[in-house]
Amino acid sequence: MAEETVADVKKKSMSIIVTKGSLDWAYPPFILATTAAALDFDVTLFFTFYGLALVKKKLDPKFTVLGNAAMEMPMFGTHIAMPNFMAMIPGVDAIAGSMMKKMIKDKGVASLDELREAAILSDVRMIACQMTVDLFEYKREDLIDEIELGGAATYFDIAANCHINLFI
Repeated sequence: MAEETVADVKKKSMSIIVTKGSLDWAYPPFILATTAAALDFDVTLFFTFYGLALVKKKLDPKFTVLGNAAMEMPMFGTHIAMPNFMAMIPGVDAIAGSMMKKMIKDKGVASLDELREAAILSDVRMIACQMTVDLFEYKREDLIDEIELGGAATYFDIAANCHINLFI
């Protein structure tokens, strides 16, 4: 076998399909993408269905305690689980979301706006699923300027050549 040269080695690459747009699901793709970019990966984020909320010009992710049995909030020196029935009480999701945002700020974690801007500045390629844009009746001007539009075939062309492919 011939010796491999630096030119023969493909740059590390990663793609992430982003399907969720709620506050707690928004952090993982942006954290992973910006970290990978800092580690010199070529990174592509493919936003589809509710993940499109993360590439709208106005970033305002919602939060819910419903269906999140693992959610525990640090309170009073311990961790308190949020039971599903709490989601039926008007205003609980907004309060829990505010608590989460305060905790993020107090711990010095970057905001979603900051993480999204870091992704842009790190040359993370961001693609909105054209079919989903059409399905949800978004207009191109609803989305950030840096977003590309593409379909599943666009994603497969990218993913077929990536070292890491994730679905979030």
